[in-house]
Amino acid sequence: MYALPLAREGYSVHLIDAVALHVEQAREASALQSDAPLAGAQVGDARRLAWDDKSADAVLLLGPLYHLTSRDDRLRALREAYRVVRTGGVVAAAAISRFASTYDGLLRGFLEDPGFQGIVERDVREGQHRNPTGRAGWFTTAYFHLPEELRDEATEAGLSVEALVGIEGPTWILPNLDSWLEDDRRRSTLLGSSGE
Repeated sequence: MYALPLAREGYSVHLIDAVALHVEQAREASALQSDAPLAGAQVGDARRLAWDDKSADAVLLLGPLYHLTSRDDRLRALREAYRVVRTGGVVAAAAISRFASTYDGLLRGFLEDPGFQGIVERDVREGQHRNPTGRAGWFTTAYFHLPEELRDEATEAGLSVEALVGIEGPTWILPNLDSWLEDDRRRSTLLGSSGE
């Protein structure tokens, strides 16, 4: 959770989550952080924010863009963020890569399972991640973006995209990443192949 560390940094943080249990857990953790509690924590929906126009300095969408599987719903969430952020404010949104299941499947051996192979094929083809098995390690219902889709959705919602940044790339699946980064030749190969 990012809300509590941001509150400790001095920000006035209002957490909104669609899951009541998450909100209750955040409230409990906030009470333990008495010197820098959350300004608020409530159940809500990113598609219908209970905030006035241009009332927030920043809006962080850390979940809605992958938990909302319909493009229309994602656009509604982005438009709401645009509506409530002040002029010159920041909207930061997290999305999951279209290839996340491929990488995770390679790392954890899931790709050897034909059931997971089918999940990955759909993920790559249409971005719609479904886990009909309910197996916890195979994630939940979600939407996985291509970079250009994310940019297009944000722009269509009225936002000006200043940066589209990959936080995780395929290199996180390397168990010996440090040895790759310490060797000039291997580092060059790694960075060249990952597009960084």
